[in-house]
Amino acid sequence: MTGEGRGGAQPSRHVVVMGVSGAGKTTVARGISAATGLAFAEADEFHSPANVARMRSGVPLDDTTRWPWLRDIAAWIADRGAEGRSTVLACSALKRSYRDVLRQGTLRLDFVHLAGSAEVIRARMARREGHYMPASLLESQLAALEPAEPDESVLVLDVALTPEALVAAAVDDLGLHPYRRPDPQRSVLG
Repeated sequence: MTGEGRGGAQPSRHVVVMGVSGAGKTTVARGISAATGLAFAEADEFHSPANVARMRSGVPLDDTTRWPWLRDIAAWIADRGAEGRSTVLACSALKRSYRDVLRQGTLRLDFVHLAGSAEVIRARMARREGHYMPASLLESQLAALEPAEPDESVLVLDVALTPEALVAAAVDDLGLHPYRRPDPQRSVLG
């Protein structure tokens, strides 16, 4: 399946790569996009300037500050679905209630939870440059994280795997089809 769902193709698919900050959500979501052609979005780009300033100063977001952000992301998913486009998003989606808001954007939404030890994730955050989320907020994210419930479509993968292995596992386990560019050598007439 590619990012386009027009012309009698299957209905759009939507995937959220979730987890705490530093788990590798953006890297894996971009990798899934490159492998499948699903349209990519980074949920951090949906945050208001006030939310970014709050996090940059080391203050964690609360539910009140997250609801508008989550609704904007769900609307983006719904708009892409209405266009027949499939998507992959990097988004923390820490709580069941947050995932439920995201599900309002589409009938078919799968989650890939990048889970692992706080030590591995903290080490990744320490190496990261140019991100507004300080490592000091990791504990608040781990405290807010609610594991998937049995009725949720959530694939859990170990962050200790390489990004390539995580992408391959997500594409395979979710049954996403690798994107293939048309062969310019192949004639349409046969």
